[in-house]
Amino acid sequence: MAISNIRYGEGVTKEIGMDLQNLGARRVCLMTDKNLSQLPPVNAVLNSLAKYGINFQMYDNVRVEPTDQSFLDAIKFAKKAEFDAYVAVGGGSVIDTCKAANLYASSPTSDFLDYVNAPIGKGKPVTVPLKPLIAVPTTAGTGSETTGVAIFDFKQLKVKTGIASRAIKPTLGIIDPLHTLSMPERIVANSGFDVLCHALESYTALPYNMRSPCPSNPINRPAYQGSNPISDVWALHALRIVAKYLKRAIRNPEDREARANMHLASAFAGIGFGNAGVHLCHGMSYPISGLVKTYKPKDYNVDHSLVPHGLSVVLTSPAVFTFTAQIHPERHLEAAEILGADIRTARIKDAGFILADTLRKFLFDLNVDDGLAAIGYSKADIPALVKGTLPQERVTKLSPRPQTEEDLSALFEASMKLY
Repeated sequence: MAISNIRYGEGVTKEIGMDLQNLGARRVCLMTDKNLSQLPPVNAVLNSLAKYGINFQMYDNVRVEPTDQSFLDAIKFAKKAEFDAYVAVGGGSVIDTCKAANLYASSPTSDFLDYVNAPIGKGKPVTVPLKPLIAVPTTAGTGSETTGVAIFDFKQLKVKTGIASRAIKPTLGIIDPLHTLSMPERIVANSGFDVLCHALESYTALPYNMRSPCPSNPINRPAYQGSNPISDVWALHALRIVAKYLKRAIRNPEDREARANMHLASAFAGIGFGNAGVHLCHGMSYPISGLVKTYKPKDYNVDHSLVPHGLSVVLTSPAVFTFTAQIHPERHLEAAEILGADIRTARIKDAGFILADTLRKFLFDLNVDDGLAAIGYSKADIPALVKGTLPQERVTKLSPRPQTEEDLSALFEASMKLY
């Protein structure tokens, strides 16, 4: 079981200068993106760094939904300056970029593909010591402050992949619910859908003791190890918070209780999936994001088309859980009940349909685009979407039910329209 240290509470960001002082940091890299660099969360960090006299350089060129090239740009910046600590202020894109910059600056002779997940990269274990990284999440979504995973778009193959190693997880996650108050409605929604799927997928993933083969050496043990008794606790707890607070957090930006609870749920689900892993919703989401054509989501201030990660994950969820419910139907039924379904007269063999219907209703209530067709895909794209899912073995192999290419085609087809 591996997680970052977490500090939670309104206003805890002001302690970050002291933390860096306590670490003896002399040259700090502060990473964020262009939008956030003008917003209160970054200001709060800058004020704390100034107050405690911390010497830092800011990199605000992080790309929302990073690519291999945007990772490489950040790595180049980090290598040049020889930093002894890192601070990431932002959503998953910023925190993941900072993890990669820290890794490759600490291992300067490594080739970029050395640590990238197989089969796209070599998936080598990380054996070099990294510098301390403090993550300050500003979205209630990825849980990246608790995990050893960094995801990016590999442009040449038009597919998302990443780096997964316990060694790259942040030293400290500072979860300050004040930062979620600056999130617009759709960002709250899409971040929340990521939390929802993290919880559902890690709870229904292949159990840890059914995975094989056993690694020949513990250093090769993957960060994602299947559902297990500890991750189950966090996944269910996060799911209950999502059921209670997500709609409130989206509909009322002033609802501090709802936004603060979703910020915590994001970290809790991160602890769950950071150890158990995710499966098909995430595996299929990577080509949905990677092959985007012209879709530009509301509330995202970006100059490129993009499918926000949480949206790309949740659009396949009704189809996926209908498919996986044959295995562990009782877990699927329990999840449906937490999300509001009345299961008193339910038959166990209908668990997948009940969870799928509950999810559809949830998404419909929140004005989510009507399936993959609504974000620019058609049946003609299915072969490319399947091809982009196949390299995602790190997560697809954690599906409780194995899947063929035909199964994947059928799942994409079933996700073209939701309602």
